[in-house]
Formats: sequence, C-alpha cells, structure tokens
Amino acid sequence: MLRPVNLPAAPSSPLLVHLDAALIVADKPAGLLAVPGRGPEKADCLSARVQADHADALIVHRLDMATSGLILLARGPVMQRLLSAAFAERRVDKTYVAVVQGLLADDRGEIDLPLGADWPNRPRQQVDRLRGKASLTRWQVLSRDPASGRCRVALQPVTGRSHQLRVHLAAIGHAILGDTLYADPATAAAATRLLLHASRLQLEHPLHGTRLDLSSRVPF
Repeated sequence: MLRPVNLPAAPSSPLLVHLDAALIVADKPAGLLAVPGRGPEKADCLSARVQADHADALIVHRLDMATSGLILLARGPVMQRLLSAAFAERRVDKTYVAVVQGLLADDRGEIDLPLGADWPNRPRQQVDRLRGKASLTRWQVLSRDPASGRCRVALQPVTGRSHQLRVHLAAIGHAILGDTLYADPATAAAATRLLLHASRLQLEHPLHGTRLDLSSRVPF
C-alpha cells in the first residue's frame, strides 16, 4: 500500500548529507530553487544557503524547484570542473523515486525518447523526434497500489535533459503525481507537491577515488 500523498511543508533549510574538502552533498527540500532565478524575489536558493556557511560551494548539477533530494556542490572551481566532467562522462549514478498514475504492466523497462524545448510554452519540454536530443530513462516498479491505480517507481536517468523524468513518464501515460506541467489536472491535483525525489547519488571521490554512495529518505 502506498503511503498518503498529502504532505507536510518541506523544511526551510537543506540538510548537508556529506561535507569534506572537495565536495558537499545537500538534501534540497521541494519548493526551493537550486540556483538563483531572475529577480530579487528568486534570490533564495539552495546554493545561496549552502554558501552562507561554505563560501566556496559551487553548484555542479540542478534539480527542478519542485523536486526534492540530493544535489552535489563542489568546493571551488577546480573541483567543480572535475565533478562536472564526471557528470558529462556519465560516471555519476543517480536514482530517483516517484509515485506515478496508473499501473505499469511490466516490472522494469526503458524510455528512449528524444527531448527538446517546447519553445512557445517554456519552460515546458517535449518529445521531439526530429530535433530533440537523445534521452534515456531506466525505471523499475517498487510497489503497486491497485486500489488507487498508482505505482511507486525507481528511476535512473542515463542522460540529464531538462525535466527528463517528468516528460518521459507523462509520454508513456504514467505522469508523476503533483506534476502541474505535464500531468492531467486530476493527477496534478492528486498530491500537494511533485512526488519526485532524488534519493541516491553514487560517484567516485575526485581526490582519492573512494566510491561514495549517499542516500536520502523519500519524504512521501
């Protein structure tokens, strides 16, 4: 049985899951920007909050404002280049957990659909088979709830396109609950937030090569 989707407010500050001389991993609450947006009203963000205590922290990758979970920051520009290269070369493994509408028939699979910007409707993205960039998501069913017609799934984005997980799942008819950009109105209204959480991050430490395996409790 899936847990209820009416959630308490997210914590106001990110939790530091890992901190050393090379990198920081923070647990971003849903509703907080990863980096500053345009205008003073969007200055508050995860990177600014971490930099208040660790001035050399630099963002390496991003999560959507509506997505919660683990996000990596580098300590200084040299570490930022090394960690950014690890992402570009797909040497960082990311796992997300989501609750989606509908009961997936298979236990696991892949979504291989090219994605591109939906320019008239930015920031929306879309499946674009002519001009889109190759995009691949692997998924696995963690549990099914026939009573509600929903599934809890683990997601591994092989590529890192904007809104990739959200667009891919909506494209196969299993939009994420609480997704106000890509889900139908009933699915968008079925949760008080987007039910998507970056739950696990695995990478080699850029200084000594030790494999880091960091996790965050799924808050839904």
